[in-house]
Amino acid sequence: MEYVAGQIARLRQSWTAGDTRLVLWTFTATLFLSAVLLFSVQPMFAKMVLPKLGGSPSVWAVSMCFFQAMLLAGYCYAHLLNRYLPQRLIPIAHMAVLALAMFALPIGLSESRAEPPAGDAYGWLIVTLALGVGLPFFAVSANAPLLQSWFARTGHPHAGDPYFLYGASNLGSLAALLAYPILIEPFSGLAHQAALWAVGFLALAMMIALCGMMMVTAASTNGAHGSSLAAEAPSHLDARQPTVAQRAGWVALAFVPSGLLVAFTSYVTTDIASAPFLWVLPLAMFLATFILVFRDKPYIPHRWMLVLQPIATIVVLLGISLVGNRGWQVASMGGTLAFFVATMVCHRELFERRPASRYLTEFYLWMSLGGVLGGMFAALIAPQIFSTIWEYPLLLVLAMACRPGMSARISGSEARELAVVCAAGVAAMTLLAFLQGRGLLLVPNAVLSLLVLLGFGSLCVLQRDKALRQFAYAVMTALTLVILPSQISRGEAERSFFGTHRVTTTGDGKVRMLLHGTTLHGADRLIAEDGSPVQQPVPMTYYHPESPMALGAEVMRNGKSSAGPVRVGIVGLGSGAMACNARAGEQWRFYEIDPVVVRIARDATRFRYLSSCQPEADIVLGDARLTLAKEPSARFDYLVIDAFSSDAVPVHLLTVEALNLYLDKLSPDGLLALHVSNRHLDLVSVATAVTSAVPGLHTAVATDKQTGQGFDRTSSQVVLVSRSPATIERVLALPFAKPTKPSALRPWTDDYSDILGAIWQRYGR
Repeated sequence: MEYVAGQIARLRQSWTAGDTRLVLWTFTATLFLSAVLLFSVQPMFAKMVLPKLGGSPSVWAVSMCFFQAMLLAGYCYAHLLNRYLPQRLIPIAHMAVLALAMFALPIGLSESRAEPPAGDAYGWLIVTLALGVGLPFFAVSANAPLLQSWFARTGHPHAGDPYFLYGASNLGSLAALLAYPILIEPFSGLAHQAALWAVGFLALAMMIALCGMMMVTAASTNGAHGSSLAAEAPSHLDARQPTVAQRAGWVALAFVPSGLLVAFTSYVTTDIASAPFLWVLPLAMFLATFILVFRDKPYIPHRWMLVLQPIATIVVLLGISLVGNRGWQVASMGGTLAFFVATMVCHRELFERRPASRYLTEFYLWMSLGGVLGGMFAALIAPQIFSTIWEYPLLLVLAMACRPGMSARISGSEARELAVVCAAGVAAMTLLAFLQGRGLLLVPNAVLSLLVLLGFGSLCVLQRDKALRQFAYAVMTALTLVILPSQISRGEAERSFFGTHRVTTTGDGKVRMLLHGTTLHGADRLIAEDGSPVQQPVPMTYYHPESPMALGAEVMRNGKSSAGPVRVGIVGLGSGAMACNARAGEQWRFYEIDPVVVRIARDATRFRYLSSCQPEADIVLGDARLTLAKEPSARFDYLVIDAFSSDAVPVHLLTVEALNLYLDKLSPDGLLALHVSNRHLDLVSVATAVTSAVPGLHTAVATDKQTGQGFDRTSSQVVLVSRSPATIERVLALPFAKPTKPSALRPWTDDYSDILGAIWQRYGR
């Protein structure tokens, strides 16, 4: 005991003697570790809950909204502690909260949250997040403002302007986000990750206790009392009480980039996969902007960002206007730059408007409120009021209003001139859209929209140093997407928790299509090539009568050993095209997670497959893992898992555990078909690795290379699996089937998956 007391006395002497390096590095290291824990738990827990909701991109969007709300709660808690508690009691109160949070470790899903109720995915997810990770996340979220305010009381030479420590915090956040998909996810399962996080939390609690001792000791030595800060504010910071306008400005400048983060992530992941690898990259960029601009001299000159912002914004709007995958690529790649630049501009403006350190926790509180509101708008409100991802271009344009100079006054003549130009532009676009709809213009839709968009876009870029004019022309450019024909406004769109579904027809009106993002999910030929109406629909795209999935059913018809009709299960309804590959007397059951898809497929005015071929189709609504688990063993002779096209790949449907579930539902000589066609991931290698992890299986891969067939026949890849060698022999007799090759990938499990590896297999070879 005497030794410990002596060590504490010596530590106090070093602090009071002005050992500033020890104080600085202790606080910096603590903030760094706190941020690492705060931002590693987000993708970790979201990945835990992802399988329960069908791998939907909305899982991450809603999770980010929840985490932002908890961050606001943590900042509010930190502000109240600093304002109302004597400073000697603040560390004690916070340590009590940390101790309480330890009872919620290790982090994991509660058994009571086994299955979401139908139709309440948003509410179920928020409650699951609160129960599973809410308390530990809340305890860690308060550390950034709390530790900075403690540092301001230590008497350190930099204590008067502690905002630089926010960079250390965001550096830890950035390190955690980049490490997760590269160093953690590929090599560690979720259970191991949760255990490591608990160890890190315990280490953080001890470091926070040390910081609290430093603050209390330094404050008592310097004669500081109550909740006042010891250091004087530097002259360049505003020491006055913040006004309502200042607070509103902080909220607005945090609202836009936070909402844009959610909207941009949703836009990208809807067309690839909802997975930590794609979640963390935009969030890492978001945090990197704080490191780059939350300092007296930003690492990248602010004027460069102001020049790039209108250019990048117009490029994104151009990409959104283009039809097809090329437009998505332009909007995504250009959107990466636009998102980064817009966030840089907003966060630099936040830093320029920061108050004195005595109002530090209040500043972060209002900033966090703006972040929560932005996240709520993009994750919860926008899906209810917009039929497609309109929030993405909307927030990009709103970011143009965050530029310096927006509040500058303009003369009356300039205001009238700008109003006339904008009103004339809207009127002209409305007229052009009317004439185009009546067929009175010979200019193609895409060309017309492109010309108008580039015209207003050029005006926006050319208005250098005139923020209001640039914003006005950016609004006009975005309006072209609304008024004139474009990718985002064509057809009929419906939105659900699981994505945006668009029903549209080709330019010649011959084929009706179902799109999810830019991925084709089905097509129905209305008019034949000779111009005559098609009375009876014939399956198209991946599902044509000679496709691997259609012929898989034929294999089972010809080789079924048991008596009775062929029993078929289809996971993924789409437009319902597979229904027309059924024969009389067979038992077909469809599994679909999205009620909007079911409604579209059943609507004969949109797609005719179900109404013509199976008007009383047996459709089970819910996630396939959960609904199939309720079926009896050996329920099907042929089971098709059709859920892996290039839009938000549901990883949990392609794991060893999922494969064992499918096999349990197959008859002994049954056939499993995994439709793994994908533009972005090599899912053939993934499926092969997964099947190799289960002994006693026989596999083949069927590659249907259809070219020049339009929508009638689309190329596809299907991995076919059976326990029966005889069944696979019949599969290998098909002209496009061959044995699978060994995979270099590690099998995916419910505890482990590696999206990055699948992307690398697709593009890196």
